Amino acid sequence: MAKISGQEDFVYVWTLGVEGLGDGQDKLVTVSVNPEADDYGKVRHVTSVGGRNEAHHSGFTDDRKYLWAGGLDTNKIFIFDVYSDPAKPTLVKTIDDFVSKTGGVVGPHTPYALPGRMLWTALSNNQDHGGRTALVEYTNEGEYVDTYWIPTDDNLQGAEKTGQYADGYGYDIQVLPRRNMMLTSSFTGWSNYMMDFGQMLQDKEAMKRFGNTMVVWDLHTRQPKQVLDVEGAPLEIRCAWGAENNYCFTITALTAEIVLIEEDDKGGWKAEVVGTVANPSDVPLPVDFSISSDDSMIWVNTFMDGTTRGYDITDPHNPKLAHEQYIGEQINMVSSSWDNKRLYYTTSLLANWDHKGEKDVQFMKLMHWDPETKTMEEQFHIDFYKEKLGRAHQMRFGAYSLYGKQAKHESDADAQLALTQEK
Repeated sequence: MAKISGQEDFVYVWTLGVEGLGDGQDKLVTVSVNPEADDYGKVRHVTSVGGRNEAHHSGFTDDRKYLWAGGLDTNKIFIFDVYSDPAKPTLVKTIDDFVSKTGGVVGPHTPYALPGRMLWTALSNNQDHGGRTALVEYTNEGEYVDTYWIPTDDNLQGAEKTGQYADGYGYDIQVLPRRNMMLTSSFTGWSNYMMDFGQMLQDKEAMKRFGNTMVVWDLHTRQPKQVLDVEGAPLEIRCAWGAENNYCFTITALTAEIVLIEEDDKGGWKAEVVGTVANPSDVPLPVDFSISSDDSMIWVNTFMDGTTRGYDITDPHNPKLAHEQYIGEQINMVSSSWDNKRLYYTTSLLANWDHKGEKDVQFMKLMHWDPETKTMEEQFHIDFYKEKLGRAHQMRFGAYSLYGKQAKHESDADAQLALTQEK
C-alpha cells in the first residue's frame, strides 16, 4: 500500500475479551485520536464479534476499505467495513472454515495486503498443534485461493537451506516489491501459545519448540527461495520505507537481538545480528517494534519490564540507543504515527501470557515524541479494564481523508450527512 502522511483520525484496537468483563467478547475498539475532535482521547465506537477467539493481529486490504482481523484459537477471521463510516466500523463477514479450507493450517496471525489479495501467515497446524505451518491466500472478497507450506528439512520445496535449520515455523510477513522479495519469520505453535506462560517457561520440551528461521520467498510466484538461520524466535519484521533502502529488521524474542536482513553479494539475502535489546541475559522478551516512516528510528518494546527503547538506525548496521522509557507494568504493541511525532502503545501479548494480578494492566497510551530534545510525553491514557473493554492488543490507523470524507474535526452528525449525500 502507498505510504501515508499526516494526522490519523482513529486507532482501531483489536481487543481480547475477558470473561465477566463487559460483554466478555473480542472487539474492535475505535479510539478518536485527532486533537481537533471533541472526543479526542476517548473511545468512539466498539464492535463486538461474539465469543473469545484469542484476538491478535489485523490488516487492511490494499484499498484500505476493509480491515481483516484474526483469532489464534478459534481460527476465525473477521472482516470489518471501515470505509462506509471510518468512525464506526461494521462487521460484514466472518470466515469460520479456515482450517478445513487450508488443509489443516491453524492460528491465522498476520494479514498482509497484496493487489486484490490478502495473504495470511499462520502459527500452527491441526495435526500436532506444533510450529509447522503455512501461508494462506484469500481474495479481497474473502474467497480462499491457496496454501503455501513453509519449507522444512524433509521438504525444502526448492529453497536453499543456508544454515542448520528448516523448521517450517511461521509468524510475521513483509515484502519489498521492487526486489520481488517476500520475507517471513517464525515463532511457536498452538500447544505453546495457548499454554500458561509460567508453565511453559518451566517446560523444557516446550522451550525447544520455538522457531529459528526466516524464509525468503519469490513474491510473485509464492515460491520459497532461501531459509535463513535466525535463532531465538524472530518475531515482527519491519522493512525500510525509502526507495533505495532494500533492507528489513527483525527482533528475536528469546535472545533479544536486533537482526538486519539485506542482500548479499551473490544475488541472495543474508541475516546479520547488528545489536541487542536491553540485557539479553535478563530475557527482557522483546515483542513488537515499529520503524519510523523516515527510516531513522526503530522503537522496540520489552514485555517483561514494560519499557520502550528507541534506536537510531540511520546506519542500519549499527543501531544506537537514543531513548529509553518505562511505559507500564507490561507493554506489547507499538505503532509509530505516519508523521513520526506520536507513538501508540498497547499492553496484551497473549491471554495466557499476560501478567497476573496487579501487574495485569491493560491500556492504550499515546505518547508525543520530540526528536530534537529526545523526550517523550504522555498525551492520553485509556484504561481498557476500567472501560470494560478487555485486553488491548494490536492497532491500525484510520482517517476520513483516506476516503475523501469530510474534514477530520467535524461532528458525527455532519459526517453522517456527508456520507448519506455521497451514497
